[in-house]
Amino acid sequence: MIEIEGLRKRFGEQVVLDGVDLVIHEGETMALLGPSGTGKSVLLKHIIGLIRPDDGRVVVDGQDVESLKRDELSRLRRQIGYVFQNGALFDSMNVFENIRLGLTDMKQYNDKEFCQERVAQCLALVNLAPETAAKFPAQLSGGMRKRVGIARAIAGAPKYLLYDEPTSGLDPVNADIIDDLVKRLDSELGVTSIMVTHDVRGAFRVADRLALLMNGRVVLHGTKEEFLASDLPEVKVFLERDTDDTSFAA
Repeated sequence: MIEIEGLRKRFGEQVVLDGVDLVIHEGETMALLGPSGTGKSVLLKHIIGLIRPDDGRVVVDGQDVESLKRDELSRLRRQIGYVFQNGALFDSMNVFENIRLGLTDMKQYNDKEFCQERVAQCLALVNLAPETAAKFPAQLSGGMRKRVGIARAIAGAPKYLLYDEPTSGLDPVNADIIDDLVKRLDSELGVTSIMVTHDVRGAFRVADRLALLMNGRVVLHGTKEEFLASDLPEVKVFLERDTDDTSFAA
């Protein structure tokens, strides 16, 4: 379980997070919604200890992330897979080498036979052909690069998956493919996931619960039905701006 309590963060004069409270229960998929620049990605980086809060705390499996020592934080990060917004693949490495980087156990990383088997498993999980392992990022489409990024995130068999805008820059068809993949992986791997997105339609298709972050605070968190029934002006404006209600039936 991930517990976020009174989280505050500012950069200079800009207040990014202003008292965020949120709980992500074990085994669920939480979609973190909000306009660009509202601190969604900053919130993710707090969970893995890349950014320290000004106030408040993040607790993962009973561990206060900020108070962890270097070795303790390293162990925690092995349990968390991170899918970067643009894939963040290394252009000089082929797909095999990129996915291999996701292995957090050095014994496994140095075992070539294990790596070949695990990379093949991860490629299959994200619906990519085995021969993709020999390709370089420049040879892949945008959607394929996203899937390789996900394959790398799951290579170390993490307990948690954090997705930073996994469908950004994709056309609707490829966005649906990624959304379906996120949903299937959560079910097959039994992970707990947080998906940062501004795509309401995709979030409604994938997530068990959603949270809307605006002006540094969580305006509403709950199920799809609770969002649709909400009378909060911020929620109505956000939903009406991003999509129409008919698309939520998918």
